[in-house]
Amino acid sequence: MTVLIPRGMAISNMGIYDLEPGEYNIKLAEALSGLEEFQIPEWAAFVKTSVSRVRPPQENWWHRRAASILRQIYVNGIVGVSRLRTRYGGRKKRGVRPEEFRKASGKIIRLILQQSEKAGLVEKAEGKKKGRKLTSKGVKFLEAVK
Repeated sequence: MTVLIPRGMAISNMGIYDLEPGEYNIKLAEALSGLEEFQIPEWAAFVKTSVSRVRPPQENWWHRRAASILRQIYVNGIVGVSRLRTRYGGRKKRGVRPEEFRKASGKIIRLILQQSEKAGLVEKAEGKKKGRKLTSKGVKFLEAVK
């Protein structure tokens, strides 16, 4: 069967952009939970993800955060820990005083990036812009999740 495409229209493989970000992150988190490199640390049940949070996160938050971080790297290219800390930070309630922005925990983000490196999905980027970038295996893995 042949498909005729009108002149001027382009066919593109949208990859991860086919789904809403929330839906995609849930599916990617399920795929990541199947990899043995992404083990949840023992201390993860007792920590908050940022100073601005009141309570620890819900169940299965480790894989959801890992999926979100990998998606951010896919969308933005090279991303460092500091930028991800800013991305996942929030407003700290300080009682009567005005709220202030606080960055998220760097330990959680660093450990997820290290797990991603062990799995071969991410590698360190050197040059003008430092941080982490996806490998070809990582891009294929992210685009295969649908």
